Amino acid sequence: MRKMIDIDFGSSRYNELVELRYKILLEPLGLKFLDSFRPEEAKYLHIGCVESLDGKLIGGLILAPLDDEKIRLMQVAVDSIYQGEGVGRELVKYAEKRAKSAGYSTIIMHAMLSVVGFYEKMGYHAEGDVFEEQGITFMKMVKQL
Repeated sequence: MRKMIDIDFGSSRYNELVELRYKILLEPLGLKFLDSFRPEEAKYLHIGCVESLDGKLIGGLILAPLDDEKIRLMQVAVDSIYQGEGVGRELVKYAEKRAKSAGYSTIIMHAMLSVVGFYEKMGYHAEGDVFEEQGITFMKMVKQL
């Protein structure tokens, strides 16, 4: 059994989430987590997925407000042991509910090309052209809530 939780910036759970994001998203690409971004993250909503049996953090993401209507979904990471079990889908659905309840009408993300199909199945659509950031190729994707 899993449950979704909100994670407070600066908490020990937040530090676990930063570690998970690094291990899953950045380390395989040879990128470093830059501590200079941490103050920025204080304004974001951090969401985690925990195993309710042992409380282990197995996934997480960030929602970063862009304006009064739009919020950006970022850094979706699922522990490799749990990938393919629907954790990412559960996290994104929960994030959509949280964003909608907070008054946002649109979610925007920059999806790596390898996961565009996953987000299309969840109702997101590609917008604009493929682009590159830090040597990684992305597609902007959007969903109306």
